[in-house]
Amino acid sequence: MLYLASRSPRRAKLLAMLGVDYTVVDVEVDESVLTGEPARDYVERVARMKACAGQKSVGGGNTILAADTTVSLDQQLFGKPADFADAERMLRALSGRWHDVHTALVMIDEHSAQTCKVVSAQVEFADLPDATIAAYWRTGEPQDKAGSYAIQGLGGAFVRRLEGSYSGVVGLPMTETCEMLAATGIRSILSA
Repeated sequence: MLYLASRSPRRAKLLAMLGVDYTVVDVEVDESVLTGEPARDYVERVARMKACAGQKSVGGGNTILAADTTVSLDQQLFGKPADFADAERMLRALSGRWHDVHTALVMIDEHSAQTCKVVSAQVEFADLPDATIAAYWRTGEPQDKAGSYAIQGLGGAFVRRLEGSYSGVVGLPMTETCEMLAATGIRSILSA
């Protein structure tokens, strides 16, 4: 049995596209950033905590998939915004600039062996006028997204260029997910 240890409807949708049977397990972990923690280390640590919490919740003998995504700019991590002012600060900082998006995938198999992959992409934003940022906030879309935007939604209008995994920016890098599933014997609709 595969369990997805994530509250993200975007991750669930991407996993469902693969035709994999899974159950969502709701886990809660402390997602606070440690002082001086690099973005890649942060997402890996949080994804591992989610996977371990998922395994604790459902018990051994099951396969757990967890992920975490963060946006970083100049070594500053941008998680989910606390409020409009926080989102405005992030989006102004990203405006007209390249930034990094890191997603960590962690799988714990039925034998409790852990596998982790961190996938990074670089995203260039267009210049965002203050009125656009305010209008975007009013849509409700940025309120639960790392970096205060959703590339798969209206936030995609801000993206000039993307280098790396689009699905990784959404929150579940599909290539790496398929590889991890195949390594544990879980078949998707793309399995040969």
